[in-house]
Amino acid sequence: MSLWLCLRFEQLPLQCLDRDETHAVVVLEKQRVLRANDCAHALGIKPGQGTATVRALAAELPVTLLERDRDAEQRALDQLCCWAYSITPSLHSWREDCLLLEVGSCLSLYRGLDTLLAEVAGGLGSRGYSVQQGLAPTPRAAWLLSHADPSIAMAADRPLQDRLPPLPLALLDEHITTVDSLRRAGLHTFGDILALPTSTLGRRCGKAFTRELQQLLGQHEDLRRDFQPPAQFSDEYWFGYEVKGKEELQPAIQQLLQSLCRFLRNTQLQTGEILWEFIGIDGSLIRLTVRSSSRHSDWQNWYSLTGIRLERQQLEIGVEGLALHCEQLQPGQLDSVDLFSSRHQREPLGSLLDRLRSRLGQQAIAKVGCRDEHLPEYAVHVAPDNAGAPCTGDHCGQRPFWLMPQPQPLRQHGEQLYWNGPLRLVYGPERIEDNWWLQPVSRDYYVAEDERGQHFWIYRDRLVKHWYIQGIFP
Repeated sequence: MSLWLCLRFEQLPLQCLDRDETHAVVVLEKQRVLRANDCAHALGIKPGQGTATVRALAAELPVTLLERDRDAEQRALDQLCCWAYSITPSLHSWREDCLLLEVGSCLSLYRGLDTLLAEVAGGLGSRGYSVQQGLAPTPRAAWLLSHADPSIAMAADRPLQDRLPPLPLALLDEHITTVDSLRRAGLHTFGDILALPTSTLGRRCGKAFTRELQQLLGQHEDLRRDFQPPAQFSDEYWFGYEVKGKEELQPAIQQLLQSLCRFLRNTQLQTGEILWEFIGIDGSLIRLTVRSSSRHSDWQNWYSLTGIRLERQQLEIGVEGLALHCEQLQPGQLDSVDLFSSRHQREPLGSLLDRLRSRLGQQAIAKVGCRDEHLPEYAVHVAPDNAGAPCTGDHCGQRPFWLMPQPQPLRQHGEQLYWNGPLRLVYGPERIEDNWWLQPVSRDYYVAEDERGQHFWIYRDRLVKHWYIQGIFP
């Protein structure tokens, strides 16, 4: 069964600019009040009033006048779409302040409507947005019902024809001329027109109005293009009070990371870098970049790395809000998990290295790499992480993990070689000749084994006729 949830953000022009509730804040458009917060309403400030009236009503009290910012509203709506995409992939924005979510197809995932609505309420509450909601079998009806009392708007179990009648026709502001004509005829509510025969309504109101009414009632198909997630993510958490301790930030950090990683999994994307913004009570920003050596969508790993970075970050002022941004998104592949394995999963090496880098610094980790050289002492080198190519292929795979700084001579009695005991050749030879233009080198390399089974990498210098040990196998 199709079920649509409308989220209408009536105060979006105000809340995307200022969430201060300690004094009057007003958003203006063309020098007229568009939106006002509760403090402004308490002073008698209402939409439609001019700036002179606002100042007169405020008298000596402080009042903040803001110009409407449609770009900020769109950015906020895009953020809300990214968050809502973690709830259902079937959604789209409508008008300037509305999200329409098809939730009927994902009720089983949340084990019922109540759990889903609780998830929505928690997500919107933490983001600092007030919302008007409506539930209906069609998207247009859900939007209309978002203007009704919640007892009617959210009564999804009641027939639509029982919930629409009290709503005024004036809500259909796209058909102002038709609504005015119906009003002059004494028809003011949806109940008035739903009582009319369809043929009579069509002759009086025209095809466009009749088609919208049919879409509203689910009698005509209402095709809409679903939201396409962007190649970036942004989300916010607003506390509603001043946070001074880092411990109080942890639940918000966890929630934002879970939202990010749900988005990444739903879009089959991964990231190796995230950016935190700590929004101070005075509006200042503290930015904190967290990096990982590999791209993934594991919120627990990001949570651990963020905690380590946050330990060294000083928060000199109280925090009012928290923002998470992620722009470096790339297609990824989900890891396969063996559901039948009883073995305890060890921490991946990449996660361990990420934690060490976050705690000790980016230069604290080095790695063994290989150059395209024949001589082992030149081919194998230690370099900072991410510098040089990894050790791959047969060229590096036949080399021991550990090479001595300088080859050490072996003792020899007759045909027997010694290094802290007798050695036995088990593999070889592998001839390496190089550097003929400077100092010629010609060596025959072998793998040797001692009495304990330890393997060594040794060679015979063909020019000086002597044996040396150069490496030790693990």
